[in-house]
Amino acid sequence: MFAGVLFFLLGVFWSVARADGMQPETTVVILYEEEGEASIHIKNTDGGPALLHSAIESIPEDPESLVVITPPVTRVDAGETQLVRFLTANGQPLKTQRLKRVTFEGIPQRKSGSGATVGISLRQNLPLILHPKGLARHPAPWKELTWHLDGARLVVRNDSPYVVRLSPELELNPHKVSVMLSRGYVLPGETLAVETDATQPAATSVTLQPATVYGFAVARHEAPILLEAL
Repeated sequence: MFAGVLFFLLGVFWSVARADGMQPETTVVILYEEEGEASIHIKNTDGGPALLHSAIESIPEDPESLVVITPPVTRVDAGETQLVRFLTANGQPLKTQRLKRVTFEGIPQRKSGSGATVGISLRQNLPLILHPKGLARHPAPWKELTWHLDGARLVVRNDSPYVVRLSPELELNPHKVSVMLSRGYVLPGETLAVETDATQPAATSVTLQPATVYGFAVARHEAPILLEAL
């Protein structure tokens, strides 16, 4: 399990750990509905100017367009920083947190001269969480997940209004058996299931590696597994 968690943590912090390219100041963007907008600074750490292309990507489970990004394309000189803004575009109030992705792609400009040059495009991909007006901020939403066994399936349910991000790799205790979720997030009101080895004794708890709302490192979390759903 350690290798999987290590790669997950590297993925969480990769965006701010790169030595070159377009470097975001944070690993997560949070847009609070009552504020109507959010922003992030993107620094061009390359040695030359580049075009910064910013875009919102919807996850397959939530294709609704909720956010407008500006500017979508702009030139950023070497060592300079660009402010990118996110504006709410949903007509109805949010009832739960919503998850999107935001990409920042730096496209180096062609150098002048007789020789042909090829620019390498580097893309950053960060989670974008939309937070409803009036919803309390929760520092550890993964504690709201409930886990139970349905035959040989491990079922996780999120009855909270919060998006929970976590490493897909889970460890079943007490036998330290690893299983994989289909993806690294559980949306509000959602239920996911993963097959376990029916020949193994029933697990009593599950250990997971959460991703915090703000992208900081956090200790692994152990949650009890119920024999049946509540």
